Amino acid sequence: MRLVLAFFLIAAALAATPASAGPILDRIRAEGVVRCGGVERPGLIAVEDSGKAAGLELDLCRAIAAAVLGPNGRLEFRRYDSEKAFASVRAGGDDVSFLTGREMIDNGLTAKMIAGPAIFVETMAVIVPNESPIQHLEQLANHPICFALLQRAQDHLTSWFAARHLEFVRMGFQEDGEMNDAYAVNYCGGLAGEATTLADTRATGELAKSQHRFLPETLASYPIVAATDVRDGEWAAIVAWTIDTLVQAETTETEWTLGGLDSLRVNAPELGLGQGWQKRLVDQVGAYAELYERNLGAKSELKLARGVNAPVALGGALAAPYTE
Repeated sequence: MRLVLAFFLIAAALAATPASAGPILDRIRAEGVVRCGGVERPGLIAVEDSGKAAGLELDLCRAIAAAVLGPNGRLEFRRYDSEKAFASVRAGGDDVSFLTGREMIDNGLTAKMIAGPAIFVETMAVIVPNESPIQHLEQLANHPICFALLQRAQDHLTSWFAARHLEFVRMGFQEDGEMNDAYAVNYCGGLAGEATTLADTRATGELAKSQHRFLPETLASYPIVAATDVRDGEWAAIVAWTIDTLVQAETTETEWTLGGLDSLRVNAPELGLGQGWQKRLVDQVGAYAELYERNLGAKSELKLARGVNAPVALGGALAAPYTE
């Protein structure tokens, strides 16, 4: 009888004990901190030497920490600016890495990380002075266009013009300062680069003294994703559902579909995401639209229009995977 009673007591204890999570999730809960990192881009992330960070990716990291650790969850953020930094990523030094597919491939991360949800779609674009007669990119055919040699703007410009059997004059620069100065004195008809960098360039320095606009054509577009270690699918699920929740929170209700968090509730107690966690998360950090406006949009220096980063219902490409 005692043996039977002991068996039931042990079985009950095991049933009451949560199953062990994955190694990343276990470590995060034990240490109470989420570690994130990314390649610096204006509005997305900037990390000072002191460690102080700001940008959309920091806010998303804060949201992820809040989802898994609660409102007092801690976070750390570091920039990826060297081979040493990427070596640490390959070794599993961070819990969430905000990267493009090319950054993952070029740094040997394709077998190390799960490419999670897109947090921002970067575009390669061209700006011109407001007073320029140029309204479309094809009008810059046979004109000089400035670009940074360290980015892939030259490749995208070449592909775009070649597809239309057109040519342009290549004006590549090693130094951003020299490139911006050349553009400022009209040495180039347009300035090509990533949209976040161009938005920052026109908002600061000499270019801030005049007005500049984006041409409507996009040379290329590519998502920045929240990548996580392949060793822990449970952690990857938490990261994905958290970002999806922030994106879904700004969708609007229509005559035929629900909007916002009412469109589909995600309850996953097995991951530690209990009833009502989505509402608590959005109440604490805000929906994606609020994070965007503060870091990249109208409330920031960049004044970068949502464009492809608007919800699908508003003509963009941003969508949670459960909008049906």
